[in-house]
Amino acid sequence: MGAQWKAKPKEAAANARGKIFGRLVKEIMVAARNGADPDTNAKLRVAVHAAKKASMPKDTLERAIKKGAGLLGETVNFERTTYEGFAPHQVPVIVECLTDNLNRTVAEIRVLFRKGQMGASGSVTWDFSHVGMIEASTDSGADPELAAIEAGAQDFEPAEEGDTLFITEMTDLDAVCKALPEHGFTVNSAKIGYIPKNPVSGLSDAQMEEVEAFLEALDNHDDVQNVYVGLAG
Repeated sequence: MGAQWKAKPKEAAANARGKIFGRLVKEIMVAARNGADPDTNAKLRVAVHAAKKASMPKDTLERAIKKGAGLLGETVNFERTTYEGFAPHQVPVIVECLTDNLNRTVAEIRVLFRKGQMGASGSVTWDFSHVGMIEASTDSGADPELAAIEAGAQDFEPAEEGDTLFITEMTDLDAVCKALPEHGFTVNSAKIGYIPKNPVSGLSDAQMEEVEAFLEALDNHDDVQNVYVGLAG
């Protein structure tokens, strides 16, 4: 299951676009608080690139930037919050949210965790590595191993759609983002995330179905941005 759980492609296809756009809009708005110019705002630049890769309409993108930067006369303040606990069969889970109503979000996430077990802060994060995560692609056939070494990444692994996930120290995330283009890679997304140290394995098909259903319910929540799960495979 790797560093971050994502819905199965077939199941995600039906409503993926609206969900992806909603999450990207939030990331753009939060990033734009530090300035509306992607050329001088690294976080906004990465968020805009991800939005363009997802084929977000130009007017939606521009409105998100202006709204986040406070240029439309209205402000929406999103707060980042993290929840952790266990999916069925003691599979550790970390859930990252962006919300404009913390009380609503925590109440609704608690309900979703009833089929698992919600934990206190630190109850499962000790079993994950907190790292920088960069998804990048190449059109030139660049060698990801060489790029990882030269750019200062700690590790790399295959990602979706032929991309490569470069893993960095948290403090090196920005430096590696800047260095990768020099070695033939285009950065598509960059963030601080979690990778499991001891992923759970050996679940039966029926148990996996229970875990997948639990993760899907979390992923479908409007305030959920990322779901990280300690599950092998």
